[in-house]
Amino acid sequence: MAQNQSAPDATRRSERSRRAIYDAALALVAEVGYPKTTIEGIASRAGVGKQTIYRWWSSKADVLLEAFLDLSGQAAEAAAQDRPSADASPYGIPDTGDLAADLKHVLRATVDELRDPAFEAPSRALAAEGVVNEALGRRFVATLLEPQLQLYVDRLRSAQEAGDVRPDLDPRIALELFVSPLAQRWLQYTGPITYEYTDTLVDYALNGLAPR
Repeated sequence: MAQNQSAPDATRRSERSRRAIYDAALALVAEVGYPKTTIEGIASRAGVGKQTIYRWWSSKADVLLEAFLDLSGQAAEAAAQDRPSADASPYGIPDTGDLAADLKHVLRATVDELRDPAFEAPSRALAAEGVVNEALGRRFVATLLEPQLQLYVDRLRSAQEAGDVRPDLDPRIALELFVSPLAQRWLQYTGPITYEYTDTLVDYALNGLAPR
C-alpha cells in the first residue's frame, strides 16, 4: 500500500517566491538602475514566471515599493533588538532624557542607512518615481515617510511634557528643521551626508541662531 504523502505547502512556496522577487528587485535596481529594471528581469533573477509577478503586483514600481518596505521593516526590527532596553521609548526613538543626544543618535542611524547601497538605490528610485507617479508617491509617503516622521513628533511631544521644549511649539513643523535639510542634501547631492552634519542640524534646531 502506498504511503500517504503530504501535499506541497503552497503558502510556503508562495512566500519563497515573494522573497525571491523582493531580493531580485532590490538587487537589479542597485546594479542597473531603476530605468533599466524590468518585470522580465526581476522574474528571471528571481526564477519565477512573469505571470507570478503580475498576479501580485501591477508594475515594477509596486514591486520595488513593497520590497523596500520589507527591507526597511527588517532593519527597524534589527535596530529595536540592538537598542538597550533602558534607552527604549514607546515612541520608537530612544528617550534617555537628553533630547539632543537622542535626535543625534537616530539621525546618525539615518545617515548610515542613506549611505548604505542596499537602501540608497531603491529609496532614490522610489523618490524619483514618486514625483511622476502621483499614486506611488502618495503610497511611499503614507506607508514609509509619515510613520517615520511621526516618531519624531512623538519624541518631541515627550520632550514638551518633560519641559525640555517650548509648550507652544508644533512638533510636526519643528522636526522639519533637521529632517528636511538632510533629505534635501541627500536628494540633490548638495553636500556630504555625515554625522557632523546631522549633529549640527540638531544643535542649530534646538539652540537657534541668535546669540545668547
